[in-house]
Amino acid sequence: MGVLEDKGRARLFYRYLSTVYDRINPFIWNEEMRAEALDMLALDDSDRVLDVGCGTGFGTEGLLRYTDDVYALDQSEGQLEKAWAKLGKRDPVSFTFGDAERLPFADDSFDAIWSSGSIEYWPNPVVALREFRRVAKPGGKVLVVGPNYPRSTLFQKLADAIMLFYDEAEADRMFREAGFERFEHRTMGPSYKPDVAITTLARVPDDA
Repeated sequence: MGVLEDKGRARLFYRYLSTVYDRINPFIWNEEMRAEALDMLALDDSDRVLDVGCGTGFGTEGLLRYTDDVYALDQSEGQLEKAWAKLGKRDPVSFTFGDAERLPFADDSFDAIWSSGSIEYWPNPVVALREFRRVAKPGGKVLVVGPNYPRSTLFQKLADAIMLFYDEAEADRMFREAGFERFEHRTMGPSYKPDVAITTLARVPDDA
């Protein structure tokens, strides 16, 4: 387990990162990548969507271009404060302080789940993905963006020491163990690193 897959250390890390996050983020997760992922999710304007690990609201802003019914959750108070300042504390987004592995929502609550730049900090990704499956409606969509595993052996060792990085085979395993049967993966990234991220779109079984 990487250093930042510990929830306490991750919260401390983001307390400080939140002050500069919006200046750093475009070099790793930019608007073009967000637009490509949103196209994959293919939301309707009536969809109720949950953004898990919303951070400062970059992904949430994109979701609001498609639907007004958006909920957002994060375990970092610093990140949520930035998102509140940007988008409003109560309207148009319903913000919640919480944990991806214990979502405070009822079964079958959402048409779609979005999570970008969060899975790498979860100690138990399969547990969180099971929670996504639980709170999404049967036939609903789940989209997760995470860091693609580096090709260099040196960078692989460094990545493993910090947080979760994974490839398509590992994504297959995690989503299958979480109970998903239909999913696809796509790598994406800025022009200088076009495969820095791995995006998975999964469908909740109709009989979930």
